[in-house]
Amino acid sequence: MFQKIILHNSVSLDGSLTNFDPNMELHYQIAGKYNAEARLIGSNTVKVGIELYGGKVPPEEETDFIKPERGAHLPFWVIPDTKGILKGLLHTCRRFEFCRDVIVLVSEETPTEYVRHLEERNYDYHVVGNKHVDLEKSLEILSEKYDVKTVLADTGRILGNLLLNQGFVSEISLLVHPVIVGKTAYNMFSLANMNPKLRLRKAETLEKNFVWLVYSL
Repeated sequence: MFQKIILHNSVSLDGSLTNFDPNMELHYQIAGKYNAEARLIGSNTVKVGIELYGGKVPPEEETDFIKPERGAHLPFWVIPDTKGILKGLLHTCRRFEFCRDVIVLVSEETPTEYVRHLEERNYDYHVVGNKHVDLEKSLEILSEKYDVKTVLADTGRILGNLLLNQGFVSEISLLVHPVIVGKTAYNMFSLANMNPKLRLRKAETLEKNFVWLVYSL
């Protein structure tokens, strides 16, 4: 199994993931350049995104229980959610026109009512781990069952640092914003416990004040 794992984030000049307004249009323009077959997104990241940008959550409809039929060029959204915090919210992801469908990663300790919730709505889900998601096993499943060769991890600090610390990340993509968060900064790499050798592959100015940095590991 060989997969390219890209850790992609929008950050402030001082490395914060939060407490500033990211340029989401630029963020997703860059993400789309990778043509990844899967996007790995933490459940908390999804939940916060829905709360911040999604408005009022619409009620489920009959079509939300059916797998969408969208082009194979679109990425799967792969979401680790062992606690079931996205119960009642996943349909907002499935409705997104640029999402092929949602794949959920759960554990043996995931509440059974959440697993039933997924089954009733025809979501692909995989039990990968006892309490927490086993990332290596998850990536193997994505490769073997879904033929995923490139994974874009567009996620928060916890999942991003887990991928980095376990040696899965092959490239880091950062959209650096012209803002300093300061005391309230939520640093992207504060949970990293390794110091990998980085090689600069790209430093591109976008819209005058933004910089897209790409490092390979």
